[in-house]
Amino acid sequence: MKKMIIMLVISLFAVPGIFSQENVKLAVGMKAPDWMFTDSEKKEFTMASWTGKVMQVNYVDPDESELNEPFNEAVNKTIDVEKRLSRDNFKGIGIVDCKSTWKPNGLIRTIAGNKAKKFNTTILFDYDAKLQQLWGMPEDNYTVVILDKNRICRALFVGKIPESDNQKIIQMIIDLSKE
Repeated sequence: MKKMIIMLVISLFAVPGIFSQENVKLAVGMKAPDWMFTDSEKKEFTMASWTGKVMQVNYVDPDESELNEPFNEAVNKTIDVEKRLSRDNFKGIGIVDCKSTWKPNGLIRTIAGNKAKKFNTTILFDYDAKLQQLWGMPEDNYTVVILDKNRICRALFVGKIPESDNQKIIQMIIDLSKE
């Protein structure tokens, strides 16, 4: 009887955790839970830092940092060369999954700083894999999430984006930025 009571008490404390927002699996059509991360200068950012903008969130294991380089270069070309997308209503950011790598944080910050300059963007650091839990992002991977201005997930790509899909995704971002 004692064991049954103990198990009942333990289960009462465990059940709320099952339904908490901390174990959400972000999916297309779902509002993305907010987060807070810092950049290399320890400045804090949330999604509200870019209110009114469509967001491209790259959640990246540093060991996979080159995986979607062609897609990011195509987005930059659309902004800087073709002028079909404006930084006034679009923001692409990177969030580095520091926990998924063997690389030391100092090296990660150096690599991220180079990427931030190359893509004229903000790179944030997830030292404790919080976004893996909050959004259900996979570890040891590269995930691209497209959020509309209301922070509804409009697209989610895990792994390498085929170059043949680049223009279709970019057109979706352009369309969302005009809404």
